[in-house]
Amino acid sequence: MTIASLLCVALPFVLTVAAVQSASSFAGSSVSAVFPPPGATITADQSYFPDASQVGNSGPTPTGAEPEAIATAPVAAANTNIYPLIAPQTPYSGTGTPFEIPPGCELEQVHLLHRHGARYPTSGSAPSSFAANVQAAVSGSGFTASGPLEFLNTWTYKLGAEVLTPFGREQLFELGVGFRVKYGELLNKFTDLPVFRTTSEYRMVESALNFAAGFFGVPDYQTSYHQEIIVENDGFNSTLSPSPSCPNSVNDVAGDLGGYATGNWTQSYLNATVPRLQQYVTGLNLTTHDVYAMQSLCAYETVALGYSQFCGLFTEEEWRGFDYSFDLDFWYGSGPGNPTSAAQGIGYVQELVARLTKIPLTTFDTSTNSTLDGNNITFPLDQPIYVDASHDTVISTIITALNFTTLAANGPLPIDRIPAYQTYRVHNIAPFATNLVAQVLSCSASSGAVSSTSAATGSASYIRFLLNDGAVPLTGISHCEAPDPNGLCLLDDFIQGMQERIEEVDFYYDCYGNYTAPPVSSDKIIDGRVPQ
Repeated sequence: MTIASLLCVALPFVLTVAAVQSASSFAGSSVSAVFPPPGATITADQSYFPDASQVGNSGPTPTGAEPEAIATAPVAAANTNIYPLIAPQTPYSGTGTPFEIPPGCELEQVHLLHRHGARYPTSGSAPSSFAANVQAAVSGSGFTASGPLEFLNTWTYKLGAEVLTPFGREQLFELGVGFRVKYGELLNKFTDLPVFRTTSEYRMVESALNFAAGFFGVPDYQTSYHQEIIVENDGFNSTLSPSPSCPNSVNDVAGDLGGYATGNWTQSYLNATVPRLQQYVTGLNLTTHDVYAMQSLCAYETVALGYSQFCGLFTEEEWRGFDYSFDLDFWYGSGPGNPTSAAQGIGYVQELVARLTKIPLTTFDTSTNSTLDGNNITFPLDQPIYVDASHDTVISTIITALNFTTLAANGPLPIDRIPAYQTYRVHNIAPFATNLVAQVLSCSASSGAVSSTSAATGSASYIRFLLNDGAVPLTGISHCEAPDPNGLCLLDDFIQGMQERIEEVDFYYDCYGNYTAPPVSSDKIIDGRVPQ
């Protein structure tokens, strides 16, 4: 007799069958959504939303050569040995706590702030300057490259300036598709067409349109929402491009802090790289600026052309040095270490509070735009979904204004070495297509989704922020100090904390005051404010 049969004989049969429950009356029925809402038309308020040709102020728009990676790239251009160490010229990748809604919570509202997609270098930046140096050497005393740099003998500069690359367009389209999959159900709560915002620069408009095409579909996006294009230029207020409203961020007071920190570090980490590469070049005396441009060309050629021979020239240590140069540039230029950063980002915080409380803005004393923000058509307060497109440095200032102190925990950043422990990494904060999402959730106290220290009685509204799909701790914000495993804070507490932060930031003094910013070598600022 087998053991199985002995067990069957020895043990009584105790298996019970659960009571059969009747299926819900709606089981198997069809469910569909209707969007745009009935009666909502694109023409109703169209005069408030001029298109890009009417707004103008698009900035430079030269395009580069067409890519031909299928012929020019010897291998697939993943460059996994250096990504993500060429920030912020790299695509974003989600990290941290999963973005799924915690059990026991329901999504009420979502706010998206995203960067444009991959672009060509800015006009007159290091990559084009290096190309000009090579061309000048060829036209002058002659230029010859050998060894790993031999490709420079036939290399040509194929990059445009500032506009999106094909890959950049794809990034924003995919971001739109992904956002629809995650948050599309909220469209059912709209009673009118959404208003999404961007700035007037060409790559910003193109990013916004590609996002909309992914989110609403083609050709439906053309009639599914209103695209607000805010002028990005001197003399115009905009929370999505605040530097023209903050002179100290671009003048001698604080405009070059990031550049100084980066320049100092570049001289250090590339000190041995210059002579290593110089041995393969005659006719051009390489500088650290040239070598830094080569590293930049790796990133820009990859996102524009699909492959770059510059990528294989550098060691992992040199790539880490390049990566850290952006950390320094952002920390001291538009992050926690710059005395104007919180002031630049505080206008967006004011808009966020207005949207969360549904209370219109009545005071316009920062980078907010009284014409647009004071109008309930161009600045609606009843949307379940908000989408704003901006730049990497602007998102950096907004994160500083929001007081996400966990990102700044290891500051100030040293300018002569990479710290062993580092929390502020630009490749996590502001890569191409970076996105910061604020989720407003309704959670029950009994669900276990929120910690006992932050839970309200019954059901209450909470907020949390996802940076590239990773939850950001809100413990640096007043009234949100209690750690929460899902990054949640009671919405009322968060709003109170932001109202206090708005009062704390002295926009006029930080942006217009006559003061001397501390030298980078002794800069102890970690909250984006002028030391008081």
